[in-house]
Amino acid sequence: MKSANTLHITNGSNLTHYLTELQVEGDFLTWHEMLCEGPTLEAINSVEFLDLRKQFLQDTYQLEINEIQVKSDVSILDDVSAYKEIVLWFEYDLFCHINLIGVINLLLQKNIQLPIYLVCSGWIHENKHELKGLSELNNKQLLHHYKNKIELKPSDIELAQQVWSIYNGNDHNLLKPFIVKDSSFVYLSNCLKAHLQRFPNSKNGINEIELNILKIIEQNDIKSKHHLLGYALNYQGYYGYGDLQMQRIIDRLHVFYTEENHTLKLNQHGFKALFLQNNYANLADDKMIYGGAKKHDFYFNTECNKLIKSINYAN
Repeated sequence: MKSANTLHITNGSNLTHYLTELQVEGDFLTWHEMLCEGPTLEAINSVEFLDLRKQFLQDTYQLEINEIQVKSDVSILDDVSAYKEIVLWFEYDLFCHINLIGVINLLLQKNIQLPIYLVCSGWIHENKHELKGLSELNNKQLLHHYKNKIELKPSDIELAQQVWSIYNGNDHNLLKPFIVKDSSFVYLSNCLKAHLQRFPNSKNGINEIELNILKIIEQNDIKSKHHLLGYALNYQGYYGYGDLQMQRIIDRLHVFYTEENHTLKLNQHGFKALFLQNNYANLADDKMIYGGAKKHDFYFNTECNKLIKSINYAN
């Protein structure tokens, strides 16, 4: 598998190590960002973008960005004359897809004009009832995905530009046409649907991820927050959130459940939220921003299947 002139951009260190162990040839840039949360700017190739992300990750997750290391890693994109192609390794979920769209726009903003290929996992042929990440595939499956990588067409690149531009604005209803648009991004439709449902439900004031966690508590014998975290990570559908993200949500939802005698149970607020009997937007207030849109400036209306401005929305 001769590909020494290939630059691989992967979705994390685990996959980079896996591909190295398989002796997949080429150079590697490991993408460590989580662009699906926090404010972003359309100009991803800018000092302002890095400063904004540094502040968000520090304030929200107490994560320190090694700015020198980040700049060193990304500097490989300053001169790509040694490469004949770029291969992007990203998965089926929202976490990966927002990163994927961001990376494509970074390549464009650096005026890189090499062929771009995508390796994306999800439903695998022999086990279609389960979604799998790239690092979860066995050697044969992963190499098969690589062999069948998809070259992104100009229309795919244009779509990525449009989605990134909209994501950095505050009208995410503009993403809806892309849910039904054909492209090489097989899982984009599912991810965009999932994204719109990250905004609070207009009936109970909590979003789909938060509602799912309440369902898990109600339907299972949950012993602790750590136990709940495992369930929430394994049964989150197309979100692809990591431990830190999901733990933050679980901690924020403490007003909806009690923890005693090694058992988590929904309280009165939890049941009312679960069964859409009360709106808890104020109780569940969250300052999260998705790209250019503040989470609690909008509700997701399930009947209209779109976002509507909240009464607290300020232009």
